Parts: sequence; C-alpha cells; structure tokens
Amino acid sequence: MTALANARRLAEMIRVDHAGEHGAVRIYDGQKAVFDKIKGKEEMVELVAHMAEQEQEHLAYFDALMSERDIRPTVLSPFWDMAGFTLGVVTALMGEKAAMACTAAVETEIDAHYAAQLEALADSEDKADKALAKKIEKFRADEAAHKDTALEHGAEDAPGFATMSRLIRLGCRIAIRASEKI
Repeated sequence: MTALANARRLAEMIRVDHAGEHGAVRIYDGQKAVFDKIKGKEEMVELVAHMAEQEQEHLAYFDALMSERDIRPTVLSPFWDMAGFTLGVVTALMGEKAAMACTAAVETEIDAHYAAQLEALADSEDKADKALAKKIEKFRADEAAHKDTALEHGAEDAPGFATMSRLIRLGCRIAIRASEKI
C-alpha cells in the first residue's frame, strides 16, 4: 500500500471511530434522558452513565487525534447525532431489556469493526499506528465489557431481541461504511 493510500485508510479509520464513539455517547444520552424521568430506575441510570463516561473518553481521544492529524469529521455527524439519541430514547421507552439489547447489538458490531482495524494495523511499523492500535485494543475491551454488562442485564430477554439486534447491527454496518467515506 502506498503512503498516500495508507494515510487515507488511517483517516477513514479515525473518522469512522470518531463518528461511532459520538453515536454511542448519543445513544446513552437518549437512554439516560428517559430513565432519569422514571422513578425506580436509578440503577439503570448509573449503569448507562458509567458506559457513557467510557464512550466519552473514547470520543475525546478521537477528537484529539482528528485535530492532531487534521482529519475532517464525517459530514453525517448531525444525522448520527440525532439517530443515536433517537435510538437511545426509543429503546429506553421499550424498557430496560430493550435498552440493553441495543447496547449488546451495537457492541457486537463495534467489536468486529475494531477487530478488523487491529488486523489492518498489525503489520505497521509506524509508531503512531502502533499507538492507535493500542488505544483501539483498550477501547475494544471496554466495548466488550459493555456487551457483557448488557447481556447480564437481560438484553436477550427483550421482546423481539433477534429482530432488534439484526436491525441495529445492520444500521451500525451502514453507518460505518458511510462514515468512512462521507
């Protein structure tokens, strides 16, 4: 791969990771907005807030990296902002298990996405690429923990789990492809 092609591919990786982390923050914002208003959901609010804090940490890293490497964000950011919040609100209105089903579906897709990125970065001798890979490994572990938490909190017991999971995962794959390029 030429240096220019490699630089483009890295910019796409960082752009899509930034968009994804922003979307995750907005999903949790939507869920918190609903659960904050329901008496007796304090445990769920704390759980969602904890995951949101980790996503915010990931987002801050990609924000800084985009600035450092002069990478533009996806032009779809306003749409992902609205879509993420809406997905969070809708799944929370469906109940705790549906909110957790959303988390499990998103994190399943993100795990595969980060695994592919790590594979693409594996042979790089570039110091910056190695640093990026190390961060992605850490973020991937956080995302796996979110998925495990969601499953522990009944994600698979949500009504229509299989269908909801397939639709959310499809949406994630579409968002990933679009955000890389646009």
